[in-house]
Amino acid sequence: MAPEDEAAYKPKDAVGLAIQSTLIMGAAGLTIAAIQNTLTKQNVTGWGVFTRGGGTIAIFAASGGTYGFAKAAAANLREKDDSWNPAIGGFLSGGVLGLRLRTFPAVLGFGAGLAIVQGVFDYTGGKFSGYDKDPNVDEYERKEALRMNRRRPIQETLEELGEGRGVYGPGYRERRADRIKQNYGIDVPRT
Repeated sequence: MAPEDEAAYKPKDAVGLAIQSTLIMGAAGLTIAAIQNTLTKQNVTGWGVFTRGGGTIAIFAASGGTYGFAKAAAANLREKDDSWNPAIGGFLSGGVLGLRLRTFPAVLGFGAGLAIVQGVFDYTGGKFSGYDKDPNVDEYERKEALRMNRRRPIQETLEELGEGRGVYGPGYRERRADRIKQNYGIDVPRT
């Protein structure tokens, strides 16, 4: 069935994921409808969010629910967790978005567009910040190791920048006190 090197697939709760993504995208649709309601030139009440923006809320919620269900259902049917699942979910979700225009090319176009975006996004790591370097290494420890690896000696920094502006070498206070005493005749306490 599956090779030994691959981890066993764990089924996903398609209905639960559909409900969760419906609520999240419904809230996003409500936010957009509220923004549209506040930007209208006519005098509308607070209920205008639902009466005028109900279609926006419904399309967002339906699209999110379709994406969540289709992604999980595709993963369960294929028994794989790869980039094709978000692409399938994106195609069906984009199709729901295209239904608002009531043309078949719009359904296919929105579906193909969202399938490409979701599939490529998941294939490239599913993050805007890129891939994680190594899941077994703590990110903080990795960054500290990089800082220690690239840290320059203080003498090299002092030679290039000089002292001051937050960069002070060993014995700076004594040298400063001597310099002020020599130039201005003021005794600076040495602590």
